[in-house]
Amino acid sequence: METRVLKYAEINSSKAIRNGEVVVDNPSQLIAKEYFKEIYMALDLKYPKFYKMDGLCQLALLATEMLIGDGDYKGDEIAIILGNKNASLSSDKQHYAAIASKENYFPSPAVFVYTLPNIMLGEICIKHKITGENSCFMMENIDADFLHTYVSHLFEADNYKYCITGFVDFTEENYIAKLFLAGSVDSSDSEATYKFDKTFNKIIP
Repeated sequence: METRVLKYAEINSSKAIRNGEVVVDNPSQLIAKEYFKEIYMALDLKYPKFYKMDGLCQLALLATEMLIGDGDYKGDEIAIILGNKNASLSSDKQHYAAIASKENYFPSPAVFVYTLPNIMLGEICIKHKITGENSCFMMENIDADFLHTYVSHLFEADNYKYCITGFVDFTEENYIAKLFLAGSVDSSDSEATYKFDKTFNKIIP
């Protein structure tokens, strides 16, 4: 058995891509909220809770759905190890704006709940019933070396069959999701997969 990248997905401000194929194009540069709604509809999701989420969680959930939404995976066989730069900055700003003024002090629980970056991991786990290890690490950009080392250890020490790894970051002005599904496969079944090494992020150009 060897660890390979089985699938990959990317969402940026221009397009949503799954295994090299465009799922949704965004030539008119819709704002994130409207663009994410377009992806949601294109994936034919039926998950009303999506509309209550902040931008970071919506982005992470959509990218994960592109990655494993059509598969049958057991939750205890999957880990999630992600990188992130700006944490929950977008929701933090909204929450701060709601409490900064003494005259208009009105904190919203619906916003406050998203002022932790780990909440995106929770939303993914709830949607897909994932019970494996899940962690989010701060990094400037995707650190493929670190993620490869960490994920490889999980496969060796904890016998996971799959791991969702990559980088998800969101601000209103700039956002990106690059996710990879790493999995243990028989070496004879590796033709349709990609090498999982310390440069695995380069699978996405």
